Amino acid sequence: MFIYLSKKIAVPNSIHLKCVSWNKDQGFIACGGDNGLLRVLKLETQADDAKLKGLAAPSNLSMNQTLEGHSGAVQVVTWNEQYEKLTTSDQNGLIIVWMLYKGVWYEEMINNRNKSVVRSMSWNADGQKICIVYEDGAVIVGSVDGNRIWGKELKGNQLAHVAWSPDSKILLFGMASGEVQIYDNQGNFIMKMTISCLTNATGPVSIAGIHWYAGTGGYVEPDCPCLAICFDNGRCQIMRYENDENPVCIDTLMNVVSIQWNHCGSVLAVAGSLRASNMEKEINVVQFYTPFGEHLRTLKVPGNQMTGVAWEGGGLRIGLAVDYYIYFANIRPDYKWGYCCSTVVYAYTKPERQEYCVVFWDTKNNEKHVKYVKSLMSITTSGDFCILASKADDTQPQEDSELELGSHARYILILCNSIGTPLDSKYIDTEPLFVTMTKTHVIAASKEVFYLWQYRVAKKLTALEINQVTKTKKEGRERVYHIDSNPSGANDTGPDLAKAFTVTQDPICCITATDKTLIMGRESGTIHRYSLPNVVLIQKYTLNNRAHYLSLNCNSSRLAIIDIAGVLTLLDLEVRASTDDNAGNQASAGNPSKFERKDVWDMKWANDNPDLFAMMEKTRMYVFRNLDPEEPIQTSGYICNFEDLEIKSVLLDEIMKDPERPNKDNLINFEIRSLRDSRALIEKVGIEDASQFIEDNPHPRLWRLLAEAALQKLDLKTAEHAFVRCKDYQGIEFVKRLANLQSEPMKQAEVAAYFSRFEEAERMYLDMDRRVNAVQYYLQGHNQERLAECYYMLEDYDGLERLTAVLPQNHKLLPEIGQMFATVGMCEQAVNAYLKYNQPKAAVDTCVHLNQWNKAVELARTHNMKEIKSLLSKYASHFLEKNKILEVVELYRKAHHFLDAAKLMFKIADEEAKKRTRPLRVKKLYVLAACLTENYHEQVKMSQQSKAKVKKSEATFTLAGLLEEDATTSDNRILDNAWRGAEAYHFFLLAQRQLYEGYKENAMRTALHLREYEDIIPAVEIYSLLAICSAVNCAFGTCSQAFTKLESLESLEPEQRLLYEELALEIFTKHTPKDSRMMELDRSSEGAEGKLPTCIVTGLPIQEYQFWMCSVCKHCALEKEISKYNCCPLCHSPIG
Repeated sequence: MFIYLSKKIAVPNSIHLKCVSWNKDQGFIACGGDNGLLRVLKLETQADDAKLKGLAAPSNLSMNQTLEGHSGAVQVVTWNEQYEKLTTSDQNGLIIVWMLYKGVWYEEMINNRNKSVVRSMSWNADGQKICIVYEDGAVIVGSVDGNRIWGKELKGNQLAHVAWSPDSKILLFGMASGEVQIYDNQGNFIMKMTISCLTNATGPVSIAGIHWYAGTGGYVEPDCPCLAICFDNGRCQIMRYENDENPVCIDTLMNVVSIQWNHCGSVLAVAGSLRASNMEKEINVVQFYTPFGEHLRTLKVPGNQMTGVAWEGGGLRIGLAVDYYIYFANIRPDYKWGYCCSTVVYAYTKPERQEYCVVFWDTKNNEKHVKYVKSLMSITTSGDFCILASKADDTQPQEDSELELGSHARYILILCNSIGTPLDSKYIDTEPLFVTMTKTHVIAASKEVFYLWQYRVAKKLTALEINQVTKTKKEGRERVYHIDSNPSGANDTGPDLAKAFTVTQDPICCITATDKTLIMGRESGTIHRYSLPNVVLIQKYTLNNRAHYLSLNCNSSRLAIIDIAGVLTLLDLEVRASTDDNAGNQASAGNPSKFERKDVWDMKWANDNPDLFAMMEKTRMYVFRNLDPEEPIQTSGYICNFEDLEIKSVLLDEIMKDPERPNKDNLINFEIRSLRDSRALIEKVGIEDASQFIEDNPHPRLWRLLAEAALQKLDLKTAEHAFVRCKDYQGIEFVKRLANLQSEPMKQAEVAAYFSRFEEAERMYLDMDRRVNAVQYYLQGHNQERLAECYYMLEDYDGLERLTAVLPQNHKLLPEIGQMFATVGMCEQAVNAYLKYNQPKAAVDTCVHLNQWNKAVELARTHNMKEIKSLLSKYASHFLEKNKILEVVELYRKAHHFLDAAKLMFKIADEEAKKRTRPLRVKKLYVLAACLTENYHEQVKMSQQSKAKVKKSEATFTLAGLLEEDATTSDNRILDNAWRGAEAYHFFLLAQRQLYEGYKENAMRTALHLREYEDIIPAVEIYSLLAICSAVNCAFGTCSQAFTKLESLESLEPEQRLLYEELALEIFTKHTPKDSRMMELDRSSEGAEGKLPTCIVTGLPIQEYQFWMCSVCKHCALEKEISKYNCCPLCHSPIG
């Protein structure tokens, strides 16, 4: 931010002021002073010129009323904005409430306690209640209509200040002793506040001010400090809430008299006096701080004694009570904003949301796109893109370089296009206090480190680059350097984090960059110059003051520096040829020129001329050419762009008054003098004189202006010369074509068409009876190239698809259309466009880029492309490096590599089974693996069918497919026993469910069946379950044999075996080891024709001839049992 004194108003009769307050809604300013002085003023802008808005417009006093009623010195004034009331109090304890009626202030209520003097008054946030504190400890809370709500005597306390919490539930009382006590809104004591900022302070202190920001304008950050308590010795603490144990502590090193937050809680003004080391007399100053204690600016104020400070409602001005004057200072805030591709990007806070609202306002189409960003730190723009720097959200996954660095990155850089669509992002550990960007790099700097990110936009990447995730590539794109290091560019292997975050004695304070140069400013005044893209420290320069803002011209030959005092100087980085014959005055590299301007808060170099720049000095814009200023322009806008001799400026102050509805009236274009003069010369004097003027002041825009004027008058010689000077080849060709035409009307018609006046050209050709030419030029504005571009810009993708269909094969526009579809994720349409242009490789690359692997494999097979398998392998390796095996399974499944997917799925299932914790999850994993294997079987069978030359029976195809499987794989477990794992865990779960549901016999039989799966489920678990089931079923013979098996297992530890033996002894001393029914452990489930199938519902062998079989997993069940189910109990496929 930048601040400067702009106006002062004297109080009549030289009466000293005691206090000042500014109504945030209506703009009234109340000031109180000695001898009962109370005045209400109002400053209003009166601007006839539409361009003069905000601070640039002249302001006059529209109200200057003296309010009579006080006899003693008025010490306290406070506004109730909601009800348009003013409350004042004097040294005698008299309180008056004033109201506005027909433009004049009148007394509404008077109160005088006649016991003590009022020290402070405060209205709550909604204006319903007022709290008044007296010096003798009395507290009165009243309503807006004048009724007393409650009163209290704080005996033994001398009150000095009072403040409401934003929710009106808490009252803070500041004592004369410096103590702060916390009460609820009914006057009940809660606790004393801990004052951390007075640690190690000596001598008596008193409170200079308490201000609790109510959050009416939103917060700059979630959980942002908003309660400021400041003492007269300069110590200050800013708290998040009343009992914050970690407040922000500041030592302002000044005698403080008053403090106040601005309208949105982003800046705290601390007013008082400061004794400079080299001066005997104290000087009045206002210090400005962020809620986090960072010092922003210092404003020196003339006069003897400052007594108060007050912010204007919009935060653009402050009023200061000094002696018998009110001084006004203008403030140029550091808005979070930028300009890219005709789009103004700006951010503001809302009271109902924690995030910043970031608006992308397309000034061409007057459309806006909104996104919300939490803890936004800055907005930086360059070319067509912008960078949003913010603190990282802990809840968001971080998948990029921060994982490689081994730490949780605290900040994020988001690369967006001009409509706010995120294109890329980087999580970083470097705090991005200062951010700049070029066409290829983003540079973010903390106080000691700067980070470089070589960003790339997705539309420029190929499929191979997307899949290349090697470490060397990442290191090439991201680099970190310490400001004290001396990079040579030779051995940039990667960021050394241990050294990178070492604290420096001379922190970074500002940065700027172009495509070939990076500039770093340090607090000592040192400037570092590095080369780009290879970061090499080229030179250091030393300034007298600390730089606040840096900017390089378009060829990186000159650096503009605005220091913390608002002084603009220039530094030549390269030797410049001097036109002065005196060699002693020649500028040399590194020496600053004699150029200097004060009170500068913004500047912008021209994009196309290294000697041309515009700057903002207070409320005036100056344009300099070769350090010679043009006449100033009155404006308070922020400079967006300077190109083609036109300056685009945006009135952000006006936009922020209603940020949800930006108005084109707040975007102003200024033409510089040479452009205005050239246009005037062409219109009033003639082309010949204008040509000589442009020859003396050459610029492509001026030559283009001259060429167009010459064309209008059919002065072809001048037009051709001008087109040559501005290097417009199409214009030169057009002039040659005109010269070959014989008819004057035909030339005029061609010129009309050249200037896109197609209807006029059509009419002229019709008048000449040349209808073919008329239709040709009438349709010229609707050519297919422009039509495709318009469809894309309007997001009419149906129209773009129709255009693709009507274009002929191999039309040159098809690849461009394919790229358009690819950038918005429309894969099928992009593929159609590329195939129509006979570019199957581009179509496959698009499918890979959009993760449509199924389509990519299909295209690769159709067009006999070999590289798809390697691409698939690389993409799978990328996921496997990050241990994302399930993503690899999904990738292989989509690409129809079912066998590879099944192998990975069996691996996941086996690893999950080893945990022995979630058998149901293990069963599901085995089922999925088996289903993938079945898909592979079906794929092989179908491929065999498609290869057949003649018609064969289905059985023959199936057999051929299975034989091909045998020939191509040796993994018998996957192909032949795919369902074995799923069966094992299905019966394992079924036995336990039957046991708990009371089906003891079935549970035991199912457990008996589990003996076939000892290779999948550990034997100890199988026979333990069998022992339990048989014991419950009173089949102690089976139980005995299960215990015998358990005791013979070699995998058991001796302690476990002993426990089993003891348990068996306990059971079989009570029960005979004999089954109650005719049942044996070795009973076979074989029928006459071999092994009987097992019912997947009951776990029993199927003895019947009629039974149900699942069409997917091919497992059987009794018909009467399966009738109760809608899905197969094993594979869960629907029962048809």
